Amino acid sequence: MGGHRKSSAPSPPRSAPPPSRLSRFWSSATRSRALPPPSDAPAARTPLAGDSSLVRRLGLFDLVLLGIGASIGAGIFVVTGTVARDAGPGVTISFVLAGASCVLNGLCYAELASRFPAVSGGAYLYTYTAFNELTAFLVFAQLMLDYHIGAASIARSLASYMVTMLELFPFFKDNVPSWIGHGGEEFLGGNLSINMLAPIVLAVLTVILSQGVKESSALNSIMTATKVIIVIFVIFAGAFEVDVSNWSPFAPNGAKAILTGATVVFFAYVGFDAVANSAEESKEPQRDLPLGILGSLLVCVLLYIGVCLVLTGMVPYKFLGEEAPLAEAFTSKGMKYVSILISIGAVAGLTTTLLVGLYVQSRLYLALGRHGLLPGVFAKVHPTRHTPIHAQVWVGVVASILAGLFNVRVLSHILSVGSLTGYSVVSACVVVLRWNDKSANENSSRWISSWQEGVLSLFIVACSGFVAGLCYRVDAPLVFSLAAVIVALLASVALQYRQVYTRAASFSCPGVPIVPAICIFFNIFLFAQLHYEAWVRFIILSIITVGVYAFYGQYHADPHADETIVYHRVPVEVQ
Repeated sequence: MGGHRKSSAPSPPRSAPPPSRLSRFWSSATRSRALPPPSDAPAARTPLAGDSSLVRRLGLFDLVLLGIGASIGAGIFVVTGTVARDAGPGVTISFVLAGASCVLNGLCYAELASRFPAVSGGAYLYTYTAFNELTAFLVFAQLMLDYHIGAASIARSLASYMVTMLELFPFFKDNVPSWIGHGGEEFLGGNLSINMLAPIVLAVLTVILSQGVKESSALNSIMTATKVIIVIFVIFAGAFEVDVSNWSPFAPNGAKAILTGATVVFFAYVGFDAVANSAEESKEPQRDLPLGILGSLLVCVLLYIGVCLVLTGMVPYKFLGEEAPLAEAFTSKGMKYVSILISIGAVAGLTTTLLVGLYVQSRLYLALGRHGLLPGVFAKVHPTRHTPIHAQVWVGVVASILAGLFNVRVLSHILSVGSLTGYSVVSACVVVLRWNDKSANENSSRWISSWQEGVLSLFIVACSGFVAGLCYRVDAPLVFSLAAVIVALLASVALQYRQVYTRAASFSCPGVPIVPAICIFFNIFLFAQLHYEAWVRFIILSIITVGVYAFYGQYHADPHADETIVYHRVPVEVQ
């Protein structure tokens, strides 16, 4: 009828245009790990030769000693007195307040440590699961810079204390060159500072850690026990010299001095998070990790309080020394032998702090090596010793170079950024993972999802803490600080009543979301008290980290790379 119809063949489907670099970066940066259900608990088995997992040798007592070893260094003999010069006997309250804050942070760590599969990673792993890959990498970078500089600084202090003990013998008195251990021999206007003993100490500890967790745990247990026994002896010996009239007035400079003291001594408790990084080597991680974290914190609180009461009771706070207040207090009472014990305790304390710090660093590198965010060499585990030997040697070499060539103690004012940001993110992880399953997709018809609203509320709490901290720091009118507190309270109320929460299957942090919100507020409040150079360090390191991720991490990362290790290849101790 009017000509035939031309049949047209179907055109081939157009291939989708390749994703842009920005979209690929965003897709990679926002991916996360899935939190397995409790039923996916790892099955215990005997490690095989060539196994890529670690060995379960740490019991509850080992974990408590690990936390104490990481938290209490030589500072217990020094920081107590230096803060007491301003806060008076009220320094005891400063330690109580700081300890209470750390216990709240510890509750957050305890829930996540018991909820996650027993695998290395700690705060980095929690962030990877609750938020995303890039945020986790940023947390790792901030923590790791703290650990690297901190390890080098502690090694120098340990070398100095060791030389001081040697000089108790007449043969060594004034005969040890400065380049051996006391400070260091400076060159190039002080830019280089040679110290030979610090790298030797680091090399010895690295060898011990590379031998296996059993050997390093034994050394930590011996040194921590020595340190705790000396502290207890100091408390009891000093108790007989206490004059209770020295405790009056209890707060000579008012409540603000006590609160300022709390912001300073908070860092004396930092280290308990090391327990969470030992999950893969814990015999009963779901049960023992929460108890290890909280148990070590409570022991530290009691020891610090005891030292504070004895110190301020022995000597009026106005006459406390600055360099070695506790040793000087006993010397003034004719008990010079106690000063020698304090030096031994300081060596033991610094040794355990350094040992645990190197241990934690290697486990974090192990986790990132497994996930591809760092080269795979860091993920290699020794086939018979079951230690991440490449990561362990790396952190030892980095610390040795820093400690041997540079006076890193001058960088101490840029430390603690990683700890405070890490603690804050961990607290946020507790909240996010509680409502992640139920409410992430609720009310999706709104302009903002429930999950986004919750994260925004957490961010507002953090910003309010920073504003309140700044106002406190510059002595701004009280009304500004109160306004920041009110904003944080409103955000916390939104978290409480506009989200649906599940209950953790194992250990459960009480008072979610209020307790984590308090932790975030106070941690960022403390962040605002740090030296401004610490803020600059935070920004610069974050930019560098994003660059490393953009050029390397996003192309090699695999969030599920270690699932076989996590759920099927976690060994138990060989009997």
